[in-house]
Amino acid sequence: MAQTKEKINKKTSLPSTQQYMSILEIKDNTVILKDGTLRGVILVASINFALKSEDEQNAVIQGYIQFLNSLDFPLQILIQSRKLNIDDYLDRLKAIEKEQTNELLKMQTREYRQYVAELVSLADIMSKKFYLVVPYTTGSIKSKGLISRFKEAISPTSVIGIKQKQFEKQKFELKKRNEYIMDGLSSIGLKAVSLDTQGLIELYYNTYNPDIYDQQKLVDITKLNLE
Repeated sequence: MAQTKEKINKKTSLPSTQQYMSILEIKDNTVILKDGTLRGVILVASINFALKSEDEQNAVIQGYIQFLNSLDFPLQILIQSRKLNIDDYLDRLKAIEKEQTNELLKMQTREYRQYVAELVSLADIMSKKFYLVVPYTTGSIKSKGLISRFKEAISPTSVIGIKQKQFEKQKFELKKRNEYIMDGLSSIGLKAVSLDTQGLIELYYNTYNPDIYDQQKLVDITKLNLE
């Protein structure tokens, strides 16, 4: 019995995965890291570059070069590839099939639904999403050494708590960076949107849990009962 209790205690004392993550909190459309720095994430729509004329392609390239040269802060480009999930679309087709009163249309809808499902399954079609991760940091953060950063990443006791007034100021500066980037992307024909709190949570949940994301959908945070 003593050995069993000892094993249970060892299991319960194991560190959680969250200790090894650099994220402290996600709130107010902002990611707060354990070292006190902030991150914003922008979702960018793609364009079909190959279908553009040579002049249009050159214009896009030159505009992109000018955009990058105008930045005075680092920028992370993230491309996320996932197997295309069309379950919701297939469910809608199934509902349409049931509502059909014409037998011919019902049969055609069923065959089309089966064709799409088989096509996606056999072709292993991937979907891609493009993100820009925008950082904001104060000068005092840069002076920290590697050991200090490592301790902050794995030890909950070393986590820096940001005062609300300081957070609001940094969040405002980060928002200005986001808007500047989206304006720059718009000038070369790229649509972009800054992720809100719900979008950020879903992005990181999907990133760290790609295998179970489709089976365990997140609840909208605005619908959570926190009382």
